[in-house]
Amino acid sequence: MRTVLVVDDDLSILELIMGYLRAEGYSVISATDAKEALNKAISQKPDVVVTDVVMPGMSGFELCRSIKKNEETRSLPVVICTSKNQELDRLWGMKQGADVFITKPFGREDLLKAVRSVVA
Repeated sequence: MRTVLVVDDDLSILELIMGYLRAEGYSVISATDAKEALNKAISQKPDVVVTDVVMPGMSGFELCRSIKKNEETRSLPVVICTSKNQELDRLWGMKQGADVFITKPFGREDLLKAVRSVVA
C-alpha cells in the first residue's frame, strides 16, 4: 500500500484530500505545517507528499526545496496543491523541485491523477 503525506493548514481541505486518497486505497499521514511535514517525511518515509503552498512559518515551496535538498528525501515526489494559480507560481514550484502542480479548486480525479502520475 502506498503512503501519502498530506500537508495543509486548512483542516477542511486536509480532510477532503485525505478522504479522497483513503477511498482510493492509499495510506495517509498528515501534517498541518511544513516543519512537521519535513520531520514526518524523514521519519515515516511516505511514497509521495501532497502540499499546500500558503502556510504559516515555512511555505510549501520551502518544504519542497527542503525535501529535494535532503539526502534522505531527495527522490520523494512532491505534488503542490495550491490556490496560487498564476503561471509564475507554477514555474516557481517546479523550480523548487515539485513533480506536479495542481490548483485549487480541484476535483477528486485531478488529485488522484496527480498522485498516480508520481507513484508507480
